[in-house]
Amino acid sequence: MTSFQKVADIEKFRETQGAQGVATILAIGTANPSNYIMQADYPDFYFRVTNSEHMVNLKNKFKRICDNTMIVKRSMLLTEEFLNDNPNMCEYTSPSFNTRQDLLITEVPKLGKLAATQAIDEWGLPTSKITHLIFCTTSGIDMPGADYQLTKLLSLSPSVKRLMMYQQGCSGGGMVLRLAKDIAENNKGSRVLVVCSEIMASIFHGPSPNHIDTLVGQALFGDGAAAIIVGSDPDLAVEHPLFEIVSTNQTIIPDTETAIKLHLREDGLKLHLDKDAPKMISKNIENILTQAVCPLGLSDWNSLFWIVHPGGRRILDEVELKLNLDKQKLRASRHVLREYGNMTSACVLFIINEMRNKSLKDGKSTTGEGLDWGVLFGFGPGLTVETVVLHSKPSTINRIDN
Repeated sequence: MTSFQKVADIEKFRETQGAQGVATILAIGTANPSNYIMQADYPDFYFRVTNSEHMVNLKNKFKRICDNTMIVKRSMLLTEEFLNDNPNMCEYTSPSFNTRQDLLITEVPKLGKLAATQAIDEWGLPTSKITHLIFCTTSGIDMPGADYQLTKLLSLSPSVKRLMMYQQGCSGGGMVLRLAKDIAENNKGSRVLVVCSEIMASIFHGPSPNHIDTLVGQALFGDGAAAIIVGSDPDLAVEHPLFEIVSTNQTIIPDTETAIKLHLREDGLKLHLDKDAPKMISKNIENILTQAVCPLGLSDWNSLFWIVHPGGRRILDEVELKLNLDKQKLRASRHVLREYGNMTSACVLFIINEMRNKSLKDGKSTTGEGLDWGVLFGFGPGLTVETVVLHSKPSTINRIDN
C-alpha cells in the first residue's frame, strides 16, 4: 500500500469518527445536601460556631452583607455538630487541611452521584451507554480523583473515558459544556456524563476584621451538585433533547487577574474578591456577547433567554443594567441564587434545569421559556468568561424534578 493510499484510508476512517449533528443536552439532574440554613439565621450561626460573638461590630456588618445577597437559604454539608468537633476549621488561620480533605474526598463524589443518578434516570438508558465522564469540582483534590470514585459509585464501564477538572471556580460550569460539546461532536455515538459537585467546606473560615472579602464569601457560597448528559445525533425514539450547544467561547478579561483569587493553603482555600469585579464584568460583557451571537444573526438581547452565573446579586444587577435587559430575563439566575446561593460550577446547570422546569410548568413551546435562542455566561478567576450559545428544543418531557 502506498503512502498516498494510507493517508486516504486515514482520512476516510476519520470521517467515520465524528457525529453528524450538534451536541445536545439530553437530561439534567441536581442534588443538594439535606442540611440547609436560612440566610436570615446564618450570621448568628456563623459567629456562634466560630466563637466570635464578641466581635459585635463585625457581626453587624456581616448581617448587612447577608441581607444584601438576595439569598433566602443555602444547603450546607457542614453542621454545627461537625464544626464543634473540628474547631480548627472555625479559626481564620489554623491548620485544618487534613480535616477538610477527609470530608471532601468522600462527600464530593457522593453528592455528584445523587445528581448523576437523577440525570441518568431521566435519560432512561443504561449506564453502559455512557462513554465519557467529565467531573468538575473546586473541592477535595485527590488521586485517584472524584471522577474515578464516581465511576465506581455508578458502576460505569472501566473503559469510560474520564476527564477530571479541579480548581476551575465559578466558570467551570461553562467550561464543562464547552468540553462536552467537543467530545460529543468528535466521537460518533458518544454519550458524555458531566458532573459538577461543589461542597464549600474548603472555603469555610472564621471571621477576620482585616479580611472583609472573606466574609462576602461566607455569605454567598452553598453546596450542590448538577449533572447533565450530552450527545450528538440523539435517538428521538428514546432520548429527549433539551438544549443544543451551538457554540462556545472562553475569554480572559485583560488586567483582571487579581479580581478573584483563591489560594489553597494548609488552613483551607483562601478567597480574595475585588469589590469592583462586577463592574469589570459588566464593562466587557457586551463585547463578549456580540462576538458570540452576532455571527448567528442575533442582535436583540431581549429576544434571547439568559443563563447567567449568579456570582452575587451585584453581578446580575450590573449585567442587567449594562445590556438593558427586561427585568424577567434573569429570573432563573435570581431564583437559583435565592434558593441555593452560589454553588460555583454547578450553578449554571441548576439554572438550565430551572429554566427547563419553568418552561414545562408554564406550558411554553420550548425549553427556553418559549424562546429559541439563549446565552449562558460563567464567570471565574482570571477573570475568565465562558460563553455558551444554546438553542432550545420543544418542551416534550412531562416529568419535572423539584
